[in-house]
Amino acid sequence: MDAPLRLAIVGGGGRGKSFLIPMDALRDKVTPVAVFDPSEIVLEWWKEHRPDVRRFGRYEDLLEHSNADAVLITSPLIHHAPQAVQALNAGKHVLSEVVAGVTIEQCWELVEAVERTKLVYMLAENYCYMRSNMMVLNMVQQGVFGELTYAEGAYIHDCRALMLNSDGTLTWRGALRRMFKGNIYPTHSIGPVAQWFSINRPDGDRFVRTTTFVTKTAALPLYVKERFGAEHPGAKPEFWVNGDSVTTIIETEKGALIVLRVDANSARPHNMTHYVLQGTTAAYISARHGDEENLIWIKGRTPGYSWESLMNYADEYEHPKWRKLGELAKGTGHGGGDLLVLNDFADAVLQGTPPPIDVYDAVTWSSLVPLSIESVNRGNIPVDVPNFKRL
Repeated sequence: MDAPLRLAIVGGGGRGKSFLIPMDALRDKVTPVAVFDPSEIVLEWWKEHRPDVRRFGRYEDLLEHSNADAVLITSPLIHHAPQAVQALNAGKHVLSEVVAGVTIEQCWELVEAVERTKLVYMLAENYCYMRSNMMVLNMVQQGVFGELTYAEGAYIHDCRALMLNSDGTLTWRGALRRMFKGNIYPTHSIGPVAQWFSINRPDGDRFVRTTTFVTKTAALPLYVKERFGAEHPGAKPEFWVNGDSVTTIIETEKGALIVLRVDANSARPHNMTHYVLQGTTAAYISARHGDEENLIWIKGRTPGYSWESLMNYADEYEHPKWRKLGELAKGTGHGGGDLLVLNDFADAVLQGTPPPIDVYDAVTWSSLVPLSIESVNRGNIPVDVPNFKRL
């Protein structure tokens, strides 16, 4: 296929609009040609700011009548899997925002659709492309960490202001917290870690069991009470199904443990990129906030038995993708991840290279959503993780 890749944006609101920045930086490789959104207000924005992009108020019309080669799905996450399957069945390649699906059935439908159509599907997990995460990945692949035994990933982001509209009605994010009790947003935490452990890769590892625990709901009803008053139904803890903080534990086939925390309710400054990695010859701890550094210890290299800055090893272990595109990626969103994920997807479609986050990665990571719900509903027992590659 000749460049540029013609891309349709599915969900033209804030997240969809934000991809115009990396698309502009990659204009010779990818270009927006269509947008779908059910909101007339959103479509009016596109008419005013990007009249060259064809607008659709029905998703089916976009799939049938646009000249897009691929779709970028940025709609609310409960729509991701159905819209991806529709696009694949219509002959469109798919780049999907996280998560890939919210049920095990949706995950299998995605796998089967990709295998049947032979089209490119990639999950747009931009946290995998952050500079420090890619540097650690490069170090793991070059043997710096030795044998991996333990990891942590956490996404701690006070999103309470995003749960309700200004009139007190629920946004889609708020509605999710009335629908599910479990880990409903795991991929920012698990994505980079899964790559470090070579999950789903030849001679790599595999998730085998997982269990999840959920705290009570306290911070969110307090926020609602303070903002909308005690009479708002959301000011009562029983209004919400999910708790404030969720912890998921994963056991791998090779005996490693991975601990995830996702918390979008608690009142505290953000710590959206918390990671820990332990190997037999190195250890890594990410920075907790902007005034700290990412820290590493490497056996036989770090002076003394203490921590040092990860960036001390940038010259030696900077990931090749960051060496090539790092300067271009800066300022394009999510620490450069938005540009790098879009670039890899375009290469997969245009050049036929394997997508770095393929459908098997997407559904393995996203399956933690329904598996966490099942674990909680069954008294926090461990549940088996499906082997979507059927190995």
